[in-house]
Amino acid sequence: MALFVRPSALRSSLPRDLIAACTISLNSRHFSVLNRPPPNYPGHVPLTFIERAGLAVGSAVISLANPYRGDLIAALGEATATPYFIYRLRDAMLASPTGRRILRDRPRITSQTLSMTYLRSLPPNTVGRVYADWLDREGVSPDTRESVKYIDDEECAYVMQRYRECHDFFHALTGLPVMVEGEVALKAFEFANTLLPMTGLSMFAVTRLKPAERKRFFTIYGPWAIRNGLGAQEVINVYWEEQLERDVEDLRAELGIEKPVDLRDIRKRERARKKAEKEAKERSGDSLGVN
Repeated sequence: MALFVRPSALRSSLPRDLIAACTISLNSRHFSVLNRPPPNYPGHVPLTFIERAGLAVGSAVISLANPYRGDLIAALGEATATPYFIYRLRDAMLASPTGRRILRDRPRITSQTLSMTYLRSLPPNTVGRVYADWLDREGVSPDTRESVKYIDDEECAYVMQRYRECHDFFHALTGLPVMVEGEVALKAFEFANTLLPMTGLSMFAVTRLKPAERKRFFTIYGPWAIRNGLGAQEVINVYWEEQLERDVEDLRAELGIEKPVDLRDIRKRERARKKAEKEAKERSGDSLGVN
């Protein structure tokens, strides 16, 4: 009986992720801060286990104190996505015909790849117009997303980049604004849908909300996020570039996403109510002073 097994035959019988893990292990046997392996793609920064853990803890603490530090939130996402969660998201794309096409084509979402002039010219009810209107209303640009650099696997790095660049489409689809209250609600939706740890950790920012905002999260937006995130299709598999001229309500229905109550409208009505109460109280005080 032959005891020799050809390497190619052995590779074909092993799971892809196991092969990748073994390869990384062999290549990083002498991996240290002073003996860092070459990058796997442009911009890649290989990290030791200790460096990755330190990056995760440090970025989590500072981004909780300052939720507008997009660079640290991005670093937290990359540091906590491996070894399991980013592979799960990659496999979800491989299981979908559209997801596989996205992985093959590797489109990018930037102001160079999407013409804002064209998007603004689309009918008001289309995905592209809703996206452009949301960007204009919130004063943000598709060019603000950090480049992935701390994920070792090159394909998984693209998956994280794709998720990151699709984030504003999630905002537009749900109508949630970029303020902390809206971001916490959207992160809750993303956590239920993608399972990326960073999205779950970002929900700790609910502790920074005002009492009325926390109440809204736990009674309105939190339940909406969990219900829709779990019930919707994997949003990472939406080829947004091919959906721009489609009716936004049709896309929501296909994905299984219901648009939540308009947060900006709720806050506007709340401010108007408080202003009216304050004015009424002042008039009452003036009346008592005259009498």
